[in-house]
Amino acid sequence: MAWLGDLIAKVTGRERAADPGERLVLPPPPTSADLLASLDRVEAMVADAAVPAPVRSRVSRVSRTVRDTIPRLDRLGSGSPQAYSVMATATDYLPEAIGGYLRLPRDWANSRPVDGGRTSLMVLIDQLDLLARTMDQVLDAVNRSDAAALVAHGRFLAEKFGTGSTGGILNAGDLSTGNHGVGRLAPPEAGP
Repeated sequence: MAWLGDLIAKVTGRERAADPGERLVLPPPPTSADLLASLDRVEAMVADAAVPAPVRSRVSRVSRTVRDTIPRLDRLGSGSPQAYSVMATATDYLPEAIGGYLRLPRDWANSRPVDGGRTSLMVLIDQLDLLARTMDQVLDAVNRSDAAALVAHGRFLAEKFGTGSTGGILNAGDLSTGNHGVGRLAPPEAGP
């Protein structure tokens, strides 16, 4: 009898109410291992000697930057556009760019203008350069976040244990007598 409901919905232009058991199930996001495996496949695609050296070096640069970023993706947040860019570069943007180029005959791709006087090879190199700059910016953003946390912690320590603080004195021992052990924290000396 479901077919009758489908027919009526089709004729009237209305959608039939979805069966509660019919839910759209999305695939899980790729894991770090999935991203690394995708990069491995791209690197294998360009390992062939038929791929020009400028393409191989640019793919290597993008891949290396993405690999350096993958372990730090959690610092960007799961819904971050930057985290999505890293994931999409590894699984879609980079493989698609290389695949599109490799589907063309080498001589044709490297010599025939296809876009404003640029050959397919030139178009690919421009795409790889753009991906490299973008991935460099993402990695810089991740590293700046960690560097800012380090600077803030350093300021806290300087405030807490620096010469102008009242938080205590760190006795690092007397280096001239061989006493290299770290001494106890002592309270600040009372003034007159």
